[in-house]
Amino acid sequence: FVTVVVVFSLAVGSFLNVVIHRLPKMLERQWRDELAELNGQQVVAAPRYNLVLPRSACPACGHQIRALENIPLVSYLALRGKCAACKARISPRYPLIEALTGALSGFIAWRYGCTWHTLAALVFVWAMIALAFIDLDTFFLPDDITLPLVWAGLIVNMGGLFVDLQSAVIGALAGYLTLWTVFWVFKLATGKDGMGYGDFKLLAAIGAWLGWKMLPVVILLSSLVG
Repeated sequence: FVTVVVVFSLAVGSFLNVVIHRLPKMLERQWRDELAELNGQQVVAAPRYNLVLPRSACPACGHQIRALENIPLVSYLALRGKCAACKARISPRYPLIEALTGALSGFIAWRYGCTWHTLAALVFVWAMIALAFIDLDTFFLPDDITLPLVWAGLIVNMGGLFVDLQSAVIGALAGYLTLWTVFWVFKLATGKDGMGYGDFKLLAAIGAWLGWKMLPVVILLSSLVG
């Protein structure tokens, strides 16, 4: 079971690479079009760009990635980290995210076995990986991931899957309000924004999944990393 989860999760990690790269660009295009409409400007039609289309390609030469060149970890090693066409260097971050996703997923499968806990925990961890690297690249935490993650945490804990529902609800509220308070104290003191609203929603999501008792640990670790 653990082996199956790891292999499947490597493929998920490959998809997360797509999400991390494309989702911010998709949202940027959406905001640009909405702004143009509000200003009464004509929205220029652009080629379709989503998580599926266009096919992944080398940013250096435009070579479309074939199926055999897109096998998680294996293809990177076989190609020696270079594009099959132009030999441009492929960022090692792609296999790193795949390996990280596979390793964490394997640990979850080993820890919980073939249970609903594993399925739920995998969804949480996959979403957190995507959010972490999107934030690293853009300093942006998209609502398209954070808000569903809040609701998902509350739903899975309705039956006490990880914590009781009361702890999950308090965790979501406390997570949001803690950073909201820090944000406004900093803003009133300095006149500057110390963080984005996405941070409030992310901590609310973590609280919804892990309960309010884990929030001090999460905040401490975040402070150390920051």
